[in-house]
Amino acid sequence: MAGTLRKGRFAPTPSGRMHLGNALSALLAWLQMRSCGGRIALRLEDLDRARCKPEYAPLLLEDMAWLGLDWDEGPDVGGPAGPYRQSERLELYERALRRLEAQNLLYPCYCSRADLRTAASAPHGLASEGPAYPGTCRMLTPKQRALKEASGKTPSLRFRMPDRTVRFRDGVMGPREFPPPAGGDFIVRRADGIIAYQLAVVVDDIAMGITDVFRGRDLLDSTPRQIALYAALGSPPPAFAHGPLLIGPDGARLSKRHGAVSLAELKERGVRAEEITGFLAWHAGLMDRPEPVKPRDLVPHFRMDRVPRSDIVLSPEDLERLTEGAWRGNRRRI
Repeated sequence: MAGTLRKGRFAPTPSGRMHLGNALSALLAWLQMRSCGGRIALRLEDLDRARCKPEYAPLLLEDMAWLGLDWDEGPDVGGPAGPYRQSERLELYERALRRLEAQNLLYPCYCSRADLRTAASAPHGLASEGPAYPGTCRMLTPKQRALKEASGKTPSLRFRMPDRTVRFRDGVMGPREFPPPAGGDFIVRRADGIIAYQLAVVVDDIAMGITDVFRGRDLLDSTPRQIALYAALGSPPPAFAHGPLLIGPDGARLSKRHGAVSLAELKERGVRAEEITGFLAWHAGLMDRPEPVKPRDLVPHFRMDRVPRSDIVLSPEDLERLTEGAWRGNRRRI
């Protein structure tokens, strides 16, 4: 991408307060762009109204600003690619659906969650979805579809994954290869009419000119799907990089049961933003010891090859020392 202004993004879902895991991914994405002189867009992914609460949106922005992260475009500052809330970008997604339909890349799917659970054993796809979709509705005849429609079932829309291996080089994980079915055909519009994450994020990243996507490793297996959508929509994909997750000693993603993990909770306990940044940067291999630091002070020293490929395990002692400020006076105690 020599000679091209690089552009990354934050894309939080306003379903709660920002926690340490979100903060780590946001910090690394911010450092990646600021270290190369790139721009950053902030986009609120608020399509799922059942999960997203309007009151959380300004709190997320407040949490990130408190941490010391800034952005060049977003719902609060505007920009050339707005609006920056997905709920206000529905026409873009409908236009993309029409384009995919014109290429015969979509088909209606009448399967319920129960249908999918009882399908014959199939290779596992995305962890959040369970088994890869077995293709039940892909080959339905027009008559069979008419019978499904007559029964009153409202279908979702699925994208036909190409029958080929998807290869790409991840900025953290290195060369990646996903043979077919790479998670199987996937939903781009739910039966309730809500546009699915996979389509919305690709349409938005194309429209916003995103050249680099840094996100958590849990989204690595979404990448083949998104690369297929980029190709179908006639756009080159961005450079992807998937960083480590923060996990507890039980191997599960960090959550409230592991202690105070939201930035709001930590702030209430008197933990300073610089202490959280230093704590995260040390665990991410960007500092040789934990000490308070502002994100901007890390910019000259950021290197992608220092970002861990494996998840970061936080012990109860780690969190206790952070929340109690045990290393403020003795930086080497953690």
